[in-house]
Amino acid sequence: MDITDALKSFVATAQTGSFTKGAAQLGISNRLTSKYVAELERRLGIRVFQRTTRRIGLTPAGEELLARAPALLDELELMLSEVSDAAPDISGLIRLSASVSFGELCVAPMLARFAARHPEISLDLRLSDDHVDLASDGLDLAFRIGESARLTVKARKLAMMRPVIAASPDYLDRHGTLATPADLANHACIIDTNRKTPQRWQLDANGPAFDVTSRFRVNSARAAAELAVAGCGLTFAPRFVLQDHLDSGALTSVLSEHITIETPISIVYLEGQTLPRKIRTLIEFAVADFRDHPLF
Repeated sequence: MDITDALKSFVATAQTGSFTKGAAQLGISNRLTSKYVAELERRLGIRVFQRTTRRIGLTPAGEELLARAPALLDELELMLSEVSDAAPDISGLIRLSASVSFGELCVAPMLARFAARHPEISLDLRLSDDHVDLASDGLDLAFRIGESARLTVKARKLAMMRPVIAASPDYLDRHGTLATPADLANHACIIDTNRKTPQRWQLDANGPAFDVTSRFRVNSARAAAELAVAGCGLTFAPRFVLQDHLDSGALTSVLSEHITIETPISIVYLEGQTLPRKIRTLIEFAVADFRDHPLF
């Protein structure tokens, strides 16, 4: 038995959830994929899959093998390519997640630049403002805004983000500008319900939070920005959401000298998992790309 073919068949089957899909990914027959996995199990003397009539699932031993086999295969390919001086590009599928606005405005453009450099990589980007679980959702990476409280993930910091309070020039002409954060109480403040404390705006990590009110509540920073452009009030949003409006003059920042709070933006992956070369390559690319294309 070729252990490399067996491990490739196991990884493809585990990642796709079926022998048929795994075989299609590898470009071989379903029968051959099943044969390779069966031979792997005989060699190991254990089951790596629990098989039922409807689905297959990983055994504990299979989960441990899946955490290590992709990186092992990547390293083997890299070693052989370096020895042969072939150096093929990295390939395969990377599944990743980000919040909606951040994903649309920051992650997607970065991935376009990454994909142009690595044409053999396929990318599955899933956008959601709900917290995603890397393991249960089958994700390789996730982009996170804020500190992660989960001990099961490791984080690589990409940048620090400082928010901006902004309003349209028309709104400020009608209602007056703000001299201090206490003036927020006298203004309409568009509330983004995705924030941890939507109606309490924290401008300084060590200072007080300010209660705000508004006719508008919305679960999207981009929608809050559009409402602010329309003159409906003040928005408190990440700079990457507001930058185009600030550059065009559609919005004007206020109280900038009072805003010192910063939030980390990170790329996270599962603790204890040996990372395949394609994942390591994307992480390093993201770190450099966010440094070269600052939006914060």
